[in-house]
Amino acid sequence: MAFSVPERVRVYEVGPRDGLQNESAFLATEDKARLIELLAAAGLPAIEITSFVNPRWIPPLADAENLSAMLRDRADLPRLTALVPNEKGLERALANGLREVAVFMSASESHNKRNINKTRAEAYAAFEPVFATCRSAGVAVRAYVSVVWGCPYEGNVSAEAVLETTQRLLDLGAYEVSLGDTIGVGTPGQTSDLLERLLARVPASQLAMHMHDTRGTALANCLVGLQMGITTFDASVGGLGGCPYAPGASGNLATEDLVYMLNGLGIDSGVDLDRLVVAGLFAQSLLGRPLPGRALRALAATCTTAIPPSHADQFHR
Repeated sequence: MAFSVPERVRVYEVGPRDGLQNESAFLATEDKARLIELLAAAGLPAIEITSFVNPRWIPPLADAENLSAMLRDRADLPRLTALVPNEKGLERALANGLREVAVFMSASESHNKRNINKTRAEAYAAFEPVFATCRSAGVAVRAYVSVVWGCPYEGNVSAEAVLETTQRLLDLGAYEVSLGDTIGVGTPGQTSDLLERLLARVPASQLAMHMHDTRGTALANCLVGLQMGITTFDASVGGLGGCPYAPGASGNLATEDLVYMLNGLGIDSGVDLDRLVVAGLFAQSLLGRPLPGRALRALAATCTTAIPPSHADQFHR
């Protein structure tokens, strides 16, 4: 191989939260739990299952408590995480046994106001008690930074703004910052320049990449990240997801596409691609439409494992 890549990476599955939050239909809680079980069976080491946001804002995730209760204390599941928007959301997450949570903000002022109705300065202030409570409770905090590669309202986002946001979140206590290409505009050259700036100040072990495939460049950007030492990549089963506060933001990078590329590079992710396809086909059956993941579509034809029936299927028998 003419270039160097890590021997092992971590795939951070966000489909049950970041994917399903963008759906108009509410899926049965039992079906969400089954999807998470199938993703766990595929070997994914971390799965973001829901968001403890006000149900009025994200109705498809209104069952956060019930879903967490179904999955709580399951020794057969990997680390389960949830998004929390504020102290109230954190209280709900802790009451439901979550041992890792995620916070989120944007690298641009405009998107931050649209997404969480706060200025960036207000967001940092609101995070301080969240991080303090998590430190006291021994709960890990991951942080997302949105619109890193470009903002739908402001256009280009400076590397300085991304670095300042990332450093502030790490200083507050985040163990890792996931950098999001929310509208899928990133190119490999831009990714290389951005990561070069960040890695001069932040260890690669504290950064993750969360790419959207809006323009078909997500895998190319991930390959650049791999070459520069990034070892954690977010992905969503089947390519589910988008951002309700970013016009034109189509789905996340499909987990199957990412794992297929990693396998081809000889990189160990611990994920069984065949079992992952089963999870993707189950997600597709729940939503009643084809999902955009390319590897899922290609490998579905050779999948010989029976897809579990959904809760609705069982109910109507």
